[in-house]
Amino acid sequence: MEEVRLDISGISEKDGKKRAYVRFSCGACYAEGHIPECELTEVSGFSDEETEALKSYLRENLAELKKRAAAVNPLNAIMGRRAGE
Repeated sequence: MEEVRLDISGISEKDGKKRAYVRFSCGACYAEGHIPECELTEVSGFSDEETEALKSYLRENLAELKKRAAAVNPLNAIMGRRAGE
């Protein structure tokens, strides 16, 4: 399998709950979801086994992913820049 890319949004609030959105991509395959629930809401091209591995990754790395989401500058995100650019 090719390298899987993970993109993460800044923290937003919906229905009084804070969350960040995540997107895994690898070629034409993608999976989108959110943390802290570690749910994937849309998956295309990944096998069931790969999808479970992605969810496990979210659960196992939740603390670090929350830190990454908190560090996202919304203005840079809108302009397509990554942290540190």
